[in-house]
Amino acid sequence: MSKQSQITLDVTVDENHVPESMSWSAPDGGVEKAEADAFMLSVWDAKAKDTLRIDLWTKGMQVEDMKRFYHQTLLAMADGLERSTDEKKMAEDLRDYAAHFADKLSLFSSDEDQSPR
Repeated sequence: MSKQSQITLDVTVDENHVPESMSWSAPDGGVEKAEADAFMLSVWDAKAKDTLRIDLWTKGMQVEDMKRFYHQTLLAMADGLERSTDEKKMAEDLRDYAAHFADKLSLFSSDEDQSPR
């Protein structure tokens, strides 16, 4: 039997439509109105064979946090690629790029762990 679930994103914007605050809920996962400073949503359009995207961040999102957000998103994409396609080599290449990205942006001190928290 099928079951329908919902994930909800709520965005409060200012008069210029710039996000001031955001929250998300996933009741089946036990998440209710959890605050977020940024999100990236990608949806595959099978007919058009194209990705539709929404990237939003709040006014308060710090630049250094945004850089880490992108780094962790690259790592998550590598994990998803490997799980969904079994492309281990390409996933590892993407992880290598994420390490390069972090290095170029000086995201971590030499003794700091680079894995997402």
